[in-house]
Amino acid sequence: MEFKELNLIQPLLDAVESAGYRTPTPIQTATIPLVLAGRDVLGCAQTGTGKTAAFALPILQRLAGTEGSGRCGAGKIRALIVTPTRELAIQIGDSFDVYGSGLPLKNSVVYGGVRQAAQVEKLKAGVDILVATPGRLNDLIDQGFIKLDDLRIFVLDEADRMLDMGFINDIRRILRHIPGSRQTLFFSATMPPDVEKLAMSILRDPLTVKVDPVTSTVESIRQVLYYVDKVNKSKLLATLISGHDVRSALVFTRTKHGADKVARDLTRANIKAMAIHGNKSQNARQAALTSFMRGEITALVATDIAARGLDISELSHVFNYDIPEDPETYIHRIGRTGRAGLSGDAVSFCCFDEFERLFAVEKLIGYRIPTAESPYPMEVCTYSPEPARKSGQSSGRHPSRGRRPQGGENRRQAPASPNTRKDRRPDTDPGTQKSSAAASPPQPKQPAGGGSSSTEPPQGGAPRRRRRYGSR
Repeated sequence: MEFKELNLIQPLLDAVESAGYRTPTPIQTATIPLVLAGRDVLGCAQTGTGKTAAFALPILQRLAGTEGSGRCGAGKIRALIVTPTRELAIQIGDSFDVYGSGLPLKNSVVYGGVRQAAQVEKLKAGVDILVATPGRLNDLIDQGFIKLDDLRIFVLDEADRMLDMGFINDIRRILRHIPGSRQTLFFSATMPPDVEKLAMSILRDPLTVKVDPVTSTVESIRQVLYYVDKVNKSKLLATLISGHDVRSALVFTRTKHGADKVARDLTRANIKAMAIHGNKSQNARQAALTSFMRGEITALVATDIAARGLDISELSHVFNYDIPEDPETYIHRIGRTGRAGLSGDAVSFCCFDEFERLFAVEKLIGYRIPTAESPYPMEVCTYSPEPARKSGQSSGRHPSRGRRPQGGENRRQAPASPNTRKDRRPDTDPGTQKSSAAASPPQPKQPAGGGSSSTEPPQGGAPRRRRRYGSR
């Protein structure tokens, strides 16, 4: 099937062809006719399958045609797309710029982390389509710069990620400002019960489109796994990027600190690299992303804030520097490469502490990831002490989290030291003390209420128990 068979108008067909696309993806083939017909849609497709074009193209056609193409008044918006991250909002805005280049429609993007003055100026000039992150959108609504009374189409993109990031209350606030008579498009890479419940609360008689469940990976992506100690991951990463045909590498780490460290290690290895994560300013993050897209740097190191929505054309390699805690994140990460019919490589590093996460990933995708021999083979395989097992009982070994093997690993099983507090005795020869005590006759008890109340130990006997720890 070709795009012209989807009943798109000529300006959109020209824009799609100029962007280098020839045939629609399955999610686009299924969704575009439904949106053009005015139906609510519940779309479930993994990252990298063309969801943005699936809603952008029909929205542009509806607003340019049946919905009218005249300019809106100040701040009056007819299509609203809400997405969780700034990077994704910017890229969706860029897609509307490309696809709508031949149409008399205006679009704008609003997001937090930057001053709002420039965004407000564009809103005052009038926009037809607004792409926004939840926080900044609610701020501008509260300030009176955005009114949604004329809204006709509402899109909630990456809904599962939105809920994961805690935006549920922001979404509810937005919904209170949206007219009830609207068309709603709900897109999500995954569809857990809480996401489906939210979808059913805002959609009216929706048609469901499910393409490529999240348990599948794109077939054009070559996957490989290296077993390597944590301390050698940076060395292995630098070796692979330098010695292989790596034109562009997107490296994922679990923590912000880890992203900065990996970027520094690569820079010291004479590999141009930059990091993006939540602690970076919006300008710094956008500058790093722009440099990466232009080919000015070889490696972009990111936390999972960039795992979804990044549309980097011809990305050759994705590196999982750390195995993600959520196995579905693995699929979203590697989905950054192998797009638009191109092939790509996904390389994962696994140290001993990450075995359980690796097993969860392989269980989700349904097969073992092929392994390759590492120039830095794994050496650290420590286990915590375990009790003796019955014959035939499974090992049940559990990795000793983050510890290298140390001398005296089973210290609590070693013989007790004579210098420990428990075994201290007064400065008396034990043998002499024992023989002296045996030679002394038993001492008569003091009569009740009479005699001396001395606390001195009896003659020839062992010290009283209360002085047992007193002599050092």
